[in-house]
Amino acid sequence: MIINNTDIAITAVNPSGFPSDGLPEVAFVGKSNVGKSSLINAMLGRKRLARTSRQPGKTRTVNFFHVEKKLYFVDLPGYGYARISKRESAKWGEMVEGYLKNRPQLKRIFLLLDIRHEPGTNDIMLYEWFKHYELPFTAIATKSDKISRSGLQKHLAIIRRKLDLPEPPIPFSSETRQNRDTLWSLIMDNCGIDVL
Repeated sequence: MIINNTDIAITAVNPSGFPSDGLPEVAFVGKSNVGKSSLINAMLGRKRLARTSRQPGKTRTVNFFHVEKKLYFVDLPGYGYARISKRESAKWGEMVEGYLKNRPQLKRIFLLLDIRHEPGTNDIMLYEWFKHYELPFTAIATKSDKISRSGLQKHLAIIRRKLDLPEPPIPFSSETRQNRDTLWSLIMDNCGIDVL
């Protein structure tokens, strides 16, 4: 999959700034430093389109990336970063919850989880929230290149068991682009797109 035409279209802090053209959207959500920006860059074949940082909590806005003028990738702020205030955390919750619950253009949510660690309290709460509101989502285990090939299934099983997922998360590496084509197929199917 080669992506030729993509850019950051909109950076929004509330629904009034969200795109109004009706194109389908897929959203990426997870705790701070789980690798959302790196995954988006790898999926789009770009190095620095979505800003990456070693400092957790860098993304504080809802960022919409226009892809081939056919859909948007939506980078949501990371959660669970201890150094932000309770007020900032509540603001995150309102902004993200408002987007996820009230966006008819949203066709799929990707819940990103670091394959090296068990899901935390915030991951579990978000997963339960998705189930409660019957939101379409897929779990992705990021940073799969950081563990041995022999340990892959064990780590996927831990995440699946902890969240009580119906199926294992999809392992993904931004370095090797493992399962990039799998995610693209899922995105295109959910967005009703045959060709990009």
